[in-house]
Amino acid sequence: MKFKIEIDCTPEEARKFLGLPDVAELQTSMLDNIKAKMEQGAEGFDPVSLMRPFLPEGMQNLDVLQKAFWQAAGGGMKKSDDN
Repeated sequence: MKFKIEIDCTPEEARKFLGLPDVAELQTSMLDNIKAKMEQGAEGFDPVSLMRPFLPEGMQNLDVLQKAFWQAAGGGMKKSDDN
């Protein structure tokens, strides 16, 4: 037996129904901050320092962050010996 439920609602209505916060104002503020830093030019713009508040404690070092990205990117591409 299969049931299919189709709900037609806007993202805002879905957020309210699920009790999720409205983050539009926060998102606008963050994008304005990023835009201002990018408009200052490449000099002094450090993407790692921009993202540092959002990274876990152990990943705030650029080397650790790069290794994590490379491991995540290469993890699905490993060959197994049983083929």
